[in-house]
Amino acid sequence: MAHNLSGIIKSIRDTMREDKGVNGDAQRIEQLGWMLFLKIFDDKDQEMELLDDAYVSPIPAEYQWRNWAANAEGITGDALLEFIDRGLFPTLRQLPTTSVGGAANPRALLVSEVFEGNNNYMKSGTNLRKVCNKLNEIDFNVATERHLFGDLYENILRELQSAGDSGEFYTPRAVTQFMADIIAPRLGEVVYDPACGTGGFLTAVIEHLKPQANTVADRQLIQANVRGTEYKPLPYVLALTNLILHDVEVPNIRYDDSLAREYTSIRDRDRVDVILANPPFGGTVANGNEGNFPANFRTRESADLFLVLIVNLLKQGGRAALVLPDGSLTGEGVKQRVREKLLTDCNLHTIVRLPQSVFAPYATVSTNLLFFEKKQSVNLPSGAGPLFETEPNHAYATREIWYYEHQLPEGQKAYSKTKPIRLDEFDKLKAWWTKREENEQAWRVPIEQLVARNFDLDIKNPHRKTEETPAETAELIALLSQSMQRSLKLLAGLKEAVEA
Repeated sequence: MAHNLSGIIKSIRDTMREDKGVNGDAQRIEQLGWMLFLKIFDDKDQEMELLDDAYVSPIPAEYQWRNWAANAEGITGDALLEFIDRGLFPTLRQLPTTSVGGAANPRALLVSEVFEGNNNYMKSGTNLRKVCNKLNEIDFNVATERHLFGDLYENILRELQSAGDSGEFYTPRAVTQFMADIIAPRLGEVVYDPACGTGGFLTAVIEHLKPQANTVADRQLIQANVRGTEYKPLPYVLALTNLILHDVEVPNIRYDDSLAREYTSIRDRDRVDVILANPPFGGTVANGNEGNFPANFRTRESADLFLVLIVNLLKQGGRAALVLPDGSLTGEGVKQRVREKLLTDCNLHTIVRLPQSVFAPYATVSTNLLFFEKKQSVNLPSGAGPLFETEPNHAYATREIWYYEHQLPEGQKAYSKTKPIRLDEFDKLKAWWTKREENEQAWRVPIEQLVARNFDLDIKNPHRKTEETPAETAELIALLSQSMQRSLKLLAGLKEAVEA
């Protein structure tokens, strides 16, 4: 079956490449995204109709996949394009999101938001029919087939790494699974990703929680408590589809910008137990959202604002695991104040330094995995002295940071699309995690040293031997100097010739 699914996806790709309206991988994946969503949504609708006689799909019958796309000999050509562009998209974008009694209809809201943010790029109704027919060969109500397709879907998402700006939405599966395993969310905890992209962290959390879910109520708890926010339409629909493939009927993902909320409006009821995220980095914040934050933290660097937001969103005692670039670990001004807040409010106990190529080809900057816990307030007896009175730097929740340098597999010079990072590469780190000691890959830095460094956290491995200067260096410098002198003589000669 896996072979058949791969063949189906390959056939769909080939058909889309023939269509003059689909330009590049990002548009192809967006096109496949909304079609997959609609097909999977309708398969789930039919399952729910069998289980509940009172269930009614929020999608009007005319636009349900089963009634226009399921028949291999059905509507095609220009008539199909007219149906999609002038009927299906306008109708589903304006779908009523409340029931007759006024209650919110979350499944209707999902459909409306998906079609509000996406487009039909295909210009050939004949090609569109071919894609529909291929998708109909997959039955998403068969659990084994759905799970096999889930693995294949991961490969589709991975292709976003080479699809221009869309690559920012995908975090390697090995990284998301490792971080979820380490943070170890428990059933009943609220887990949140404020920049969830295609849902990689959320699905890793769901897979981690599934063994703890023994009842229908437990599974409903996972659906309610695993939450995300994404404000770009393509990753939003891909994330919804991703979670549905992981047995979540109504994914708890908001179509919104997490940075658009006023920082001071966040209250205890809004805070969560666990945050897992790879905030967008390397870009600037749009729409003036930096104005939603306190003046001393205002910056247009998205990763820094997300870090401040995440610290605020954590409950006391809550824990987080983030992917951040080297640029967030160093720098002065606002960056320094953000790091100081992190070390003051949270126990940043571990930083895993990753090789530069983990996110290649989308990003070639060096990245880090940060693990921290929000400090808890301690109610002291009346008349008691200050907490940590005898300890230096008692203002900081962080006492020391353990660093661990993750290394490339032996004999491999870099990660690539064909040789991505694998989960089993983290086995050595997992073994070290519970019984920490310094070694050639691990070292620790006390808070006093961090304060003295103005909270610069970009600390290289002190155990790594400094490469010796090659013997030829002096000779190369001499040759370069000679070359520069000859160039200066030539320039002087040209100048004299011009002035003569």
